[in-house]
Amino acid sequence: MGFDAGIHHRKSLRLQDYDYSQAGAYFITICTHHRECLFGHITDGQMHLNLMGEIAQNEWLKTETMRPAIRLHEYVIMPNHTHCIIEFVGAHCMRPGDASTLTDNNLQYEPGQVQAEQGLVQRSPTVGDVVRGYKSAVTKRINELRDVCGTPIWQRNYHEHVIRNETAYLKISEYVQTNPQRWQEDTYHI
Repeated sequence: MGFDAGIHHRKSLRLQDYDYSQAGAYFITICTHHRECLFGHITDGQMHLNLMGEIAQNEWLKTETMRPAIRLHEYVIMPNHTHCIIEFVGAHCMRPGDASTLTDNNLQYEPGQVQAEQGLVQRSPTVGDVVRGYKSAVTKRINELRDVCGTPIWQRNYHEHVIRNETAYLKISEYVQTNPQRWQEDTYHI
């Protein structure tokens, strides 16, 4: 059964009618399950990753190579959460509501698909696709490391913010970069 606000009593965190596959920058925060400090510790304002933190970092860095329309910007792996800025770039994206089809050099574009290089057409990724893939990869690798199956690593959902201008980008970028120095005051600090 799908999400039903009348039953589940949860308000969606997403902007209604916003296309989360369109070009632009997004600020994302992903928290660990029960905000458990899994990824390392902070000493003197510096994050020290443990093996699980290194997995979280390495999987994040793979994101850009796996999705050519994504550019990674600032990010930080904290003891119990990850902050990151991603940018969707360089793809012709048609979402439902655009023209039903367009043709260009005998290629046909369908709504909800992205025209990639070499004439390959595929569904355009969304912020949710990126987060889902990242969380899944980290969970799989950490559970393999701990020799367990099905143990949650992440809390349900994530927080995202559409970055709408350079001023907002610079403010968020500074926040991400200086997050370890403010760990004692951080809302995610337990």
